[in-house]
This record gives sequence, C-alpha cells and structure tokens, in this order.
Amino acid sequence: MKKYLLIVLSALLLAGCSEDRSHILKVYNWADYIDESLIDEFEVWYKEQTGEDVEVVYQTFDINETMLSKIELGHEDYDLACPSDYIIERMLSNDLLLPIDTDFGDTPNYIDNVAPYIKEELFTQIAGNGKNANDYAVGYMWGTTGILYNTKYVSDEEVKSWDVLRNPDYAGKILVKDAFRDVYTSLLISFNIDAIEKGEKNLQTIGFDASPESISIVEEYLNSFKDNVAGWEADFGKDQMTKELAWLNLSWSGDAQWAMDEASEIGVELQYTIPQTGSTVWFDGWVIPKYAKNVRAASYFINFMCKPENAVRNMDVIGYVSTIGGNEVLEAMSDDEAYEPIDVSYFFGPEADSVCVSPVLYPDNMVMSRCGMMHDSGTEELLKMWSRVKGDSASAWTYTLICLVFVALIAAVIVKYAKKRYRRKRYAKKRKKRS
Repeated sequence: MKKYLLIVLSALLLAGCSEDRSHILKVYNWADYIDESLIDEFEVWYKEQTGEDVEVVYQTFDINETMLSKIELGHEDYDLACPSDYIIERMLSNDLLLPIDTDFGDTPNYIDNVAPYIKEELFTQIAGNGKNANDYAVGYMWGTTGILYNTKYVSDEEVKSWDVLRNPDYAGKILVKDAFRDVYTSLLISFNIDAIEKGEKNLQTIGFDASPESISIVEEYLNSFKDNVAGWEADFGKDQMTKELAWLNLSWSGDAQWAMDEASEIGVELQYTIPQTGSTVWFDGWVIPKYAKNVRAASYFINFMCKPENAVRNMDVIGYVSTIGGNEVLEAMSDDEAYEPIDVSYFFGPEADSVCVSPVLYPDNMVMSRCGMMHDSGTEELLKMWSRVKGDSASAWTYTLICLVFVALIAAVIVKYAKKRYRRKRYAKKRKKRS
C-alpha cells in the first residue's frame, strides 16, 4: 500500500512539474509558413532581451478547423496560433483569446510596424462582440484570392472574368481551392459588384451574407462549371500548375507566387490575376489562445516576427506577403527592372503611389478597392452547399489526377529538403543583392 501511495505521489509530483512551462513556448502554425531558421534565432534573441531561456515547441496544422478544434474542444495549451481572419472572428466571439501585451520594457515594440491597412481597414471589420481585434490578434501574412493561369494556353483577356472557369475548352485543366468560404465570398462579391459600386451594398459587410438566395446563386454558378474541374485542392494545385498538368487554378496569391517562381525555373510561364469584378482579401494573424501557459514568451515571439528584416526573410522563403509595412520592407520588395509602377499607397503610405513591386504580392489600389473580407457566417449551410457541388463531380480525369498527386506526394517527400536548401540559397542571393 505504501509503495502504491509512493508511486501515485511521484506521478502527481511529475505531473505538477510538467505544468511549469515558463521556459517552453508552444507555437501552432500552418505547415511551410515560416523561415524555420527564425525559430532558433528567436530563442537567442529572447535570452538577450529578457535574460531567460526559452525553447520553442513548433507544431503545424493543415486546416483552420483542426487548429480550432484542438483549442476549443481539446483545451490544448498552445501559447500561439495563427488562424485565418474568419476563425479569429469566431475565436474572439467565443472568448477563446487572451489580449496581447505590447509592453516589452526596453525592447522596441515592432508590432507597430504592421501596416495601417491591416490594423485599420481589415482588423476593424472583424466582428468580436464589441472587442477590438487589434487587442487580441496581430497580422502575420495576407493576400488575395484570384486566378493562376498558364499563359501558353490561357489569354490575359479571358481571366478578366471568373467566367473563364466555365469555358469547356479548359475541361479537365481547372483546379479550384477546396476552401468553400474563399470561393463563395469571392463569387458573391463578383455577382454584386455593380450594387457595391452604386452604394446599394457594402463591400465590407457583404461577406456576412449567407442567405438562402445568395447561396443558391453561387451554387448555381459553381454547378455551371464543376464538370470542368479536375480537382478541388488544398495544396497540390501549385505543383500541378508548375508541371502544366493544369492550366487554371482558383488560388491564393501566396500559392500563386510560389508556383510562378518555381515554374520560371523550368521555363513555364504562369501569371496571377484578380478578375475585374472583384474577389476576396484575406489575412492570417497571431493570437494567444485562452489556455496558453506562456503568454509572456508568446508576446515576445509575435514582436520578433514583426521586425522588418524578419518579415522580409519570411516572404523570401514562403512566398506569402507579410503584414509589415514601412520603408524597409518597401525598399526590399521593390524592383524597377521587373515590374511596372503601381499604386500601393493603401499599404505603404502616400509616397508609394507609383512604385515597382509585384502586383501579385501587392495588388494595385484600384484592384484592392474591389476586394472584400470573408466573415464567420453561415458555416453549416455553406458546407452543405459545397458538399452538394463537389459530391457528384468526379470524372475519369479526377481519378487520374488523384493517382498523379499520390505519386507527386511521394516524390515531394524525397525533394522536400532539396527545395528548402534551394530556397535558402535563393534567400541568401537576394540578401547579398540588397546589401
């Protein structure tokens, strides 16, 4: 009996010790969504700033709902997570977030580097039961939803409209993001662009519209071209586009930029555009979940990631666009030889009304004026609609594509680290050029 009590007490003591996480930071982020060398550098930087040691335990997820379920239902004690806009909205409304402390003592507050467009235009649109989203989340990456296309097969004129997806000439050559809210909201904005421009509807709030009428209109449109769709993809689309197995991809701008860079290395020309009738702008942001154990280190990690030089490194490695603005980032992303001047004053300020930056990463001001946000509305009904659309759309090409993707995934495991080394070299080359 005494031996049994000793074992129990020892177990309880060990359990109590395991709760001390003052030197461990648990980060939960999307896969392939950070320059991993920054993680080790943060640990050194944190020691320099605070005099304390910290070890980062870094884990990844593939979809927002997996991340949310672990926190909301599983009460996982992640100190940091990186959900998308509408999930931040849901977490804020459901009291699943802790406020972010921006008092770093003698350490500068780099969070102030987040572009006003993100803080004042996008974050203020988040519905959080009266809470200010800027107190609970800090922007990380942002982008748009549009069309990635192969210029050898598809003309620039055709992709000015979403109707290019309905062209039977491209049957079996079209991929669509398996992201019901992104696709729904993008098409909804497009169908209502005239009413929005006349002031009859609001671009900032139209993402809340999940009425039966609107869902029916979008569903009918999706059904009109679903037979053209070779696959509904979460991540393999960019690889298929690079290999010319698909010619059109309803995609995110970050994936598009990655695919364009990779394709150019093998002589394939891909371009990305946002249809003239509008689309969505989205963002992911750092949050401190309700069950976090190391809030202090979490706040410092966010601050570290907001340093301009770290933001640029992240963009170079992962291909997505940081929410950090300012002259340092603008200078790093400008290239007079590669791009025509465009107006990105909405992001970098009035002096950036004619600068040479990638229109994929930073669309022109006129393009952004037709892009609205997604919101956490009508989830159940939208999922039902999405399932109906995809349910009976499988074709022989779809199954062939699945087999090809399976083979590609096996190959991807082999080349994964080779690609990482290549990106590191590309980053080093860019850094050398800037210096």
